[in-house]
Amino acid sequence: MAGCMTGERQFSHQEILAVVRGVSLAILLSALDQTIVVPAVPHMARDFHAASHVSWILSAYLLTGTAAIPVFGKLSDMFGRRALLLAAIVLFVAASVGCAASAGLAAMLFCRAVQGVGGAGLITVAQVAIADVAPPRQRGRYQIYMSGMWGIASIGGPVLGGFLADSLSWRWIFWVNLPLGAWAYLWAGRALKNLPVTAPGGQKIDFLGALFLMSAIAAWLVFLSSGGRDFGWVSPPAAALLAVGVAGFSALIWQERRAKAPILPLHIFGNGVVLGGFLLSFTNSLCTFGGTFLLPLYFQYVRDGSAQASGAFMTPFLLAFVVMSFAGGHISRWLGRTKPTMMAALTACLAGLLLLATMRPATPVALCILYMLFLGGGIGLVQPNITVAIQNAAARADVGVATGSMLLFRAIGGAAGATLAGTVMLAAGFPAAFLACAVAAGVALGIAVWMRDSSLRATN
Repeated sequence: MAGCMTGERQFSHQEILAVVRGVSLAILLSALDQTIVVPAVPHMARDFHAASHVSWILSAYLLTGTAAIPVFGKLSDMFGRRALLLAAIVLFVAASVGCAASAGLAAMLFCRAVQGVGGAGLITVAQVAIADVAPPRQRGRYQIYMSGMWGIASIGGPVLGGFLADSLSWRWIFWVNLPLGAWAYLWAGRALKNLPVTAPGGQKIDFLGALFLMSAIAAWLVFLSSGGRDFGWVSPPAAALLAVGVAGFSALIWQERRAKAPILPLHIFGNGVVLGGFLLSFTNSLCTFGGTFLLPLYFQYVRDGSAQASGAFMTPFLLAFVVMSFAGGHISRWLGRTKPTMMAALTACLAGLLLLATMRPATPVALCILYMLFLGGGIGLVQPNITVAIQNAAARADVGVATGSMLLFRAIGGAAGATLAGTVMLAAGFPAAFLACAVAAGVALGIAVWMRDSSLRATN
């Protein structure tokens, strides 16, 4: 059975499975927190009297996680996967306690931001640990376990979040992280104890690059979420935020050109497939988080459903996502290429979002479910193929950094998607918000058409 070298150690299939299963609960913990919160957001907004800033309950988590993703990758190279994953679990659980005990919006946003850092560590170190033990040509076969964790979180999260918010309190969606975190700590600690540090010590972390990156993203997200409401689109505050964003992005490019261990290496952007994959990760994540953010709110605000009912209404959408996530890798392996699958998936996303924009209070539930099936299936089908395309197109030495950068673009897109969807929803209503997400899906489809195909035959 094929294995993978980490230093002098070659891992068998059974040993790889042990590591994959060991980190799977950490992935579930991070994935669950991105889905269980959404149905409870209206409850939080009412308690904190902050309906106009509702999207920041999600964006605060995504924003800090964005900058933390590559930092955790570097730290895990220096100190080992196990030490960093366990530290991330502790940080995540501690921040969850802070969220559950928050008395106001400011405290909630701060704790969500800290929780985002921990969540970034969970997903990043878990993915890197799998890359340590599984060779590139075999990683696709282990994606089923990762897809399974995302599937459980996608289906169970909204239902559980809605039930807890309606029956107990939204605070319980954070308290449940305590037993799950303890379980993940014990499980991952046992599974990863044999993994060595895989890079020489003494590496320097590009904290300055992370600061510039986070500054640019934060400025643009505040502009998107507050423009037209807290200040005019054409006003000194708006101009200042745009200027900070441009300055931060320019400083990031300058820093990455001079850094010995850049947080976002510029040379990988020279590969057209990898660059296209990054852009697809961003736009697809924008659609994903935008649509996932809007759907439960639609069922609560437009159709007067409870939080629990809105979570249940999400089940068809999430089932389609899970089924197509499992099917996506097999379809591409059968075709031997990723591009046709990605184009079909993005077409389904675009159609689903355009149809969702036509929903009104009297739209039959059966039609709403049909529209959600298009969107959920398309989203589930496209993301695994983006990952495979990037990893197959990148040079072997760049597989790790390319995967980390893909996660970075995905996180940025998620933060932008939740913020943009919330802003447009408050300003112009749900149809316009779904149309804004549809524009992103259309852009993604255009990128997929432009991309060179990524053949899988050489690596399977």
